[in-house]
Amino acid sequence: MSYQLIKQENRARRGRFVTPHGVAETPAFMNVATAAAIKGGLGAEDLTRVDCQIMLCNTYHTHLRPGDDVIRALGGLHGFTGWTGPILTDSGGFQVFSLASLRKISEKGVLFHSHIDGRALFMGPEESMRIQSNLGSTIAMAFDECVENPAAYEYARLSCERTTRWLLRCRDEMARLNARPDTLNPQQMLFGINQGCTFDDLRVAHMQEIAQLDLDGYAIGGLAVGEPPEEMYRVIAAVEPHMPADKPRYLMGVGTPANIIEGVWRGVDLFDCVMPSRNARHGQVFTWAGVRNLNNEKYKRDAAPIEAHCGCPACASGKSRAYIRHLIKAGEMLGMRLAVAHNLWFYNHLMERIRTALEAGSFAAFREENVTRLATRI
Repeated sequence: MSYQLIKQENRARRGRFVTPHGVAETPAFMNVATAAAIKGGLGAEDLTRVDCQIMLCNTYHTHLRPGDDVIRALGGLHGFTGWTGPILTDSGGFQVFSLASLRKISEKGVLFHSHIDGRALFMGPEESMRIQSNLGSTIAMAFDECVENPAAYEYARLSCERTTRWLLRCRDEMARLNARPDTLNPQQMLFGINQGCTFDDLRVAHMQEIAQLDLDGYAIGGLAVGEPPEEMYRVIAAVEPHMPADKPRYLMGVGTPANIIEGVWRGVDLFDCVMPSRNARHGQVFTWAGVRNLNNEKYKRDAAPIEAHCGCPACASGKSRAYIRHLIKAGEMLGMRLAVAHNLWFYNHLMERIRTALEAGSFAAFREENVTRLATRI
């Protein structure tokens, strides 16, 4: 289990992340399978077809349905889903943010009320680690508090301190669980999460503190939650010099193709976001010429594929923009499936082109050529 830096251009890094479930070439995009499947009808075999390297599953949602005990009994997420590559599970910490109206935070952890049926659910560092151990993921994220932006400075400071205390408890509980003879994945890795809202001094101090713990990787959390992109880029640039150079760096919940390119430029290795699959289900697809909205009337009789020379399952099989538009308009799952497959193919191959540019020492030119173009609405 290691991160190998292959080449660097300014802060941008081309690397290789070796895990117990396979190797990921970085920078990489992790495809989000919230409830153990990609929304839009894609399974493990489809992820292989779109050249996914790492699958991400949601701890909170799989704990509620079908239950981490059920998943453990069926071989963990790998056995349950059929995906054999690396899997990252988030900690449930983001639900502290997104389900703010349904939770209460204390030093011990967080009391939720299920968004499904309203029943009480407690999750703290130990509970999160036990659930993720049952899921058998390759990488477990530490339990943290994701604070809304903007936030009061004093609350953000106290939250960082609590997140560090929770991280220590996560580390200790994971060590205990990995030492058990019946643990599904005794080599499960732990990533810590940097918090601090958009306060540079809190971010830097928190990163310096958790970097001392020598974890398997480090994430920047609590961004892409409503702040302008420029704020996010500024925070990444402030934190990156204090992240261990020999560990993978993960920017959580980001983002658009332009966000990813800018994140790589500032030294990030791993990304995830629901946006490519979510937007695809509503007819928005990404291409190298920019973003297309297939709901537009101009595509009603358009016989061309989403993008020429694209190798995704939709384009390679000759499905036209007009046909996919019709399916989405008619509420047919096939339309969503084809559009999601295209977007995930695009994202995974965007990362491949980024890696190629880094290997060639031409990433600065790649960034200059593509950041604005990929954000253009056609």
